[in-house]
Amino acid sequence: MFAKTLNVLDRILTFFEEWTLFITVMVALLALFVNVVLRYGFNYSLAWSEELVREVIIYTTLIGCSAAIKNRSMIKIDALVQLVPRLKMPLSYFSNFVTLIFSGMMVYYGWLMAALQVTTQQKTIILRIPLVYLYALLPLMGVMMFIRTIQVIYQDYQEQRASETAK
Repeated sequence: MFAKTLNVLDRILTFFEEWTLFITVMVALLALFVNVVLRYGFNYSLAWSEELVREVIIYTTLIGCSAAIKNRSMIKIDALVQLVPRLKMPLSYFSNFVTLIFSGMMVYYGWLMAALQVTTQQKTIILRIPLVYLYALLPLMGVMMFIRTIQVIYQDYQEQRASETAK
């Protein structure tokens, strides 16, 4: 039952990550392309395209953290693991535990930051996008990272159990 739930969550998160990252990056590339053509071809520049790209970079960084956990491409220092291979699993579990704590903090403090933006009603300078939307990405990222880390822990546990049974 737990594995089935994780598989369903994996499909949902993968769909969300891939498509939203694809669409936002394509919109930013299109805006930048149009801005470059206008700047060098017509000596006119769009101010909003640079702000849009800045917000897309924020979005892709935060949502990309979840995808990085799924692909196991988070930055890790593995010198100790290379020196003492027996420590690979304990250090992996420790790293995942720290990621769970970080994602919990992102949910909590991200929620507080988003709530603060609701009360202050700040907006971006040019596009006038309410900043609460950008700050709401923090708890969303925390939840997605938490789910992805639980999935990775479960996969590691299953692989460890399978290797022990094979011995």
